[in-house]
Amino acid sequence: MVESVMLSRRVALKSPQVACKAASAVLVKTLRFVQNVPCFQELPLDEQLVLVRSCWAPLLVLGLAQERVHLETVESAEPSMLQRILTTRRHGEHTRPRRSTGFLAKCWSLDISTKEYAYLKGTVLFNPDLPGLQCAQYIEGLQREAQEALNEHVRLIHRGDQARFAKLNVVLSLLRSINANAIAELFFRPIIGSVNMDDMLLEMLCELLRAE
Repeated sequence: MVESVMLSRRVALKSPQVACKAASAVLVKTLRFVQNVPCFQELPLDEQLVLVRSCWAPLLVLGLAQERVHLETVESAEPSMLQRILTTRRHGEHTRPRRSTGFLAKCWSLDISTKEYAYLKGTVLFNPDLPGLQCAQYIEGLQREAQEALNEHVRLIHRGDQARFAKLNVVLSLLRSINANAIAELFFRPIIGSVNMDDMLLEMLCELLRAE
């Protein structure tokens, strides 16, 4: 009984300012990665903005995993996006809560390589299903190329692990539940207050362009 209670505890950030600083650094690094992708650079600026506004949150979470950012937590009375990132409850486990692998721990357990992270980011970035895209067909091709490159890399490097590609696709499926507003509240509101995230992303992208 005690174990069930302990495992069902909800969590919040212990040091929000420290976590926000780390997340901000990862976001800058993530946007720099995106901006340096040649086929992304070839897209019209408005198409670039549509893609970045849609995917910055899951890309950030992937970046936190890649940089192995450990988030110190304390107990909280309220559920949060942090709970979903760190710990998840398997469907149907209502009476006996049980901690299963959270997103970050799952990535770390897979020991995802730099190339695999790059292909995963490409798959997330090039989402052809977003409204307002004029180059949807081209973007769909880029997403398909990222997936094929990931599959080929896994096939060559991890020949003994036939299930690895499927496991990496589970990572992608988990990213679909990431809510951008919740991530903004968790990591950036303590720093930027009521500043609009779209405006901040645009400013950061423009700064990266000017720095080139």
